Amino acid sequence: MTPDWSCGTCGADWPCATKRARLLAEYQADRAMLSVYLGSCLAAAAQDLPAVYGTALQDRFIGWLPREHRRM
Repeated sequence: MTPDWSCGTCGADWPCATKRARLLAEYQADRAMLSVYLGSCLAAAAQDLPAVYGTALQDRFIGWLPREHRRM
């Protein structure tokens, strides 16, 4: 829920743990699009939450995404 970016179900900061799990499942076949979606949310949240400093929003919105390890 904007403008405070809290979960409409549990009230925690969005994306909460439950929403993160749902997003990973929903975008399982297209992780790049999940990154794009969360990046757009991050940009909007930066406008709504100007008092949040540093990398806190980045960590909250995209820092939790699993990184794929590629073998060479």
